[in-house]
Amino acid sequence: MNNKTWKSIGALAAGFLAGAVLSVATDVVLHAVGVFPPWGQSLVGYDSALLLATAYRTVFGVLGAYIAARLAPDRPMHHALWLGAIGLLASIIGAAVTWNKGPAFGPHWYPLALVVLALPQSWLGGKLGEKQMPVAA
Repeated sequence: MNNKTWKSIGALAAGFLAGAVLSVATDVVLHAVGVFPPWGQSLVGYDSALLLATAYRTVFGVLGAYIAARLAPDRPMHHALWLGAIGLLASIIGAAVTWNKGPAFGPHWYPLALVVLALPQSWLGGKLGEKQMPVAA
């Protein structure tokens, strides 16, 4: 693989890790302070907390796509949308494996929201990243 390919892979990995680490760390903190119930317990009745989780995951998804776009060796939007495609696939798999698995996984709207938001948040992050790119002479 050439240097440009490695830079593309690194840009995607950095964006993915930023979004994932921030999401998981925020989840851990919100469980610890009681915004979410203890791990494994029912999320029924926690719609406002899940709405909060949807919001911060969206913000972190935008940030991850922004990072991927900014670190991309070229075609920043292409990289941001690839990250969105990875997030879309992960969200679909997550929804499929947790569907009807019990109240610990919360209401169905939550995983569906993550599926629906994966590409738009990545597009927004890519747009923000493109705006920060220097104009070629």
